[in-house]
Amino acid sequence: MKAFSRPAGIIVACTVGNAVSITPMVYTVFGMFLIPIATEFAWPRAAVSFSLLVVALASALGYPVIGRLIDRYGARPVILAGNVLFAAAVACASLVGASRLELYFIYGLIGLAGAIPSSVMFTKVIAGWFDRSRGFAMGIAGGVGNGAGAALSPLLVGVLLAHYGWRGSYVGIAAVILLIGFPVLLVLLRDPPASNDDAAAGPAVATDMTLEQARSTSSFWIILVAIAIGAGCMTAVFAHVVPLLLDHGFGEQRATAVLATFATVTAVWQVGVGRLIDRVPRPWIAAPFYLAALVGLILFQAAASFSQLLLAGALMGLGLGTEYGVLPYFLSRYFGVRHYGAISGMIYAVIVLAQGLTPFLMDLSFDRSGSYHASIVAIGAGLIASALLILRLQPFAAVAMAGGRQKS
Repeated sequence: MKAFSRPAGIIVACTVGNAVSITPMVYTVFGMFLIPIATEFAWPRAAVSFSLLVVALASALGYPVIGRLIDRYGARPVILAGNVLFAAAVACASLVGASRLELYFIYGLIGLAGAIPSSVMFTKVIAGWFDRSRGFAMGIAGGVGNGAGAALSPLLVGVLLAHYGWRGSYVGIAAVILLIGFPVLLVLLRDPPASNDDAAAGPAVATDMTLEQARSTSSFWIILVAIAIGAGCMTAVFAHVVPLLLDHGFGEQRATAVLATFATVTAVWQVGVGRLIDRVPRPWIAAPFYLAALVGLILFQAAASFSQLLLAGALMGLGLGTEYGVLPYFLSRYFGVRHYGAISGMIYAVIVLAQGLTPFLMDLSFDRSGSYHASIVAIGAGLIASALLILRLQPFAAVAMAGGRQKS
């Protein structure tokens, strides 16, 4: 068992854990359930996509509490329990009846349980085990994990939907979460040794900040607003790739292929941007990739061929991959790792609210106007605003020194 506690085993555990987490298992495939559920119960699309807002609200309530629990008791026991609870909650979605309240209640359970074995909790483990190659390690665990899950889950759900309907598909997803995730986490996941805490802070962090100290810095609020806007915008597009393309007359296979491209590039680029920021540890490095996502969004709307749609998906994947890749790195470098759970819990609570609200607003706009055009324009403006905010971030060392003065 001692060999399994080495960093390589930690990366494998966190990668698999991310692959069966809430992002690939719920958010990625939500668009594939949207139309079947809305059709069966004759509900407006906004009524169904409101479920994502419920997930976001439940997760937002859970993240700060779970983060503090992990800071206090360690990640391993909390994440293992969370994997089981998350699988059970997803399976319960197969029991939804004709009441919207049932749908929202179950998705609330999914959001609360899914916040436990989530990417943010795995980054706490990675940050404690790795320093010089932290961005790369986070990129592999988050990018390959979430990306592989997000690329494969639409294919899995497509098969399940064809053979078992949307109810059976939820049971199938739950089985994957539990039967693949739990054994790997049980064997390989280990908390970092206590002696790693100071070393993991890295040369760019003069001290570990508490949540209160972090909130007193401008960088905390810039990161929160910039990533919340950017992630909310791109998640809304990601959740609607299939409906958008079906509405434009493209077949389900092509729509799924574009979604898979989006997810795959998101995954690969998390590794790439992790390696990039290890080599060029400057926060502004993220800004150009928000603009790449904007170009992809414009191309997505104007595409006249399938190849252009694939390119658009790839460009948008660069933007989403950057957001996922730099956020945990930024938090660990600006504020340290000792109180990472509490700090990231608050940040992710706001981000997940944005990710839940924007898809709902997109469908609300669609139900009122019959088009997603206004939403796409707003999303483009949001990406520009996020890029400008990222450019205002201070160097990592400057914020760390400020935190050290506050603590002394």
